[in-house]
Amino acid sequence: MDKDRLNTAKASFRHTVVCLAYPGLCLFEFGIATELFGLKRPELDIPWYDFKVVMTEPSVLSGIGGLRIAGESNLTCLESAGTIVVPGWSAPEAAPTTELREALTAANERGARFMSICSGAFLLGHCGLLDGREATTHWRYASVFHEMFPKASLVPDALYVHSGNVITSAGSAAGIDAGLHIIRNDYGTAVANGVAQRLVMQPHREGGQRQFVTAPVPSRRHELFDDVFEWARQRLDRPISTREMAVAAAMSERNFYRRFQSTIGVTPAVWLLRERIRAARALLEQGEASLESVAAKCGFASVETFRAAFRRELHISPSRYRASFGSRSSGSGGF
Repeated sequence: MDKDRLNTAKASFRHTVVCLAYPGLCLFEFGIATELFGLKRPELDIPWYDFKVVMTEPSVLSGIGGLRIAGESNLTCLESAGTIVVPGWSAPEAAPTTELREALTAANERGARFMSICSGAFLLGHCGLLDGREATTHWRYASVFHEMFPKASLVPDALYVHSGNVITSAGSAAGIDAGLHIIRNDYGTAVANGVAQRLVMQPHREGGQRQFVTAPVPSRRHELFDDVFEWARQRLDRPISTREMAVAAAMSERNFYRRFQSTIGVTPAVWLLRERIRAARALLEQGEASLESVAAKCGFASVETFRAAFRRELHISPSRYRASFGSRSSGSGGF
């Protein structure tokens, strides 16, 4: 098979998304997977995912609330799945059937990608797919997850964690963030933003943000940070210090730093770097500007600094990223 045909085959394979339906199905999480990957999107004018639902057991299932669920697809569909979504799990201690465990293990061995939402990480853990990996789940399950799967490295306060071919996410809404992360990796920033717009939500929250804020947050505080975010995004082509951000927020530097980190979950410097990388990705996808120009427009001191930061954040070089996503109308389907 020649290189072009091989790439086409890989794209087709990886664009097959299979969502599991199990006894006691979490309907909201299931709906998230369906909305992200199963809904037709003619407005994007690109080949979209081939979405299928797989019944983990052959009989009619019942979801939360007593809804009866029936389907035609069985575990054999996992043999051709590029991405397998686990929308929650019936209970942390609920072990999968031998057939389901073997099917998921086989999918992992041939390189399928996995995404779990909330308690769905427990199914992956029961199958040994999180051994030696970083992973997360809903904060209320953190302690029992740590006890049940000591070979996994729990990241207890992240929205989602991407480790190799496995993406685990926290509470239900974090599954949207993880799904948009997958879409962004497959199709690029512009397409992911288009999906987010249709969902009427922000394009992306970084996986490292905190799952929840321990204290109530006044609405003015959110408005204040939104203003600072916009102020900084308009100045990404120049150096920006934490002190300058604090001045823009009309706060002392110490107070701004403390409140920013407790609310957003990262330091102002980390947030700013990610915004620079995000802006760089958008420019690279346009496919016209040189790396020198992209680095300058996004506030990096040199091309070398830009290359190093981009690779550190995304594990891919700017040149390769542009080759994959620059000036194209469809996704390659790569991880």
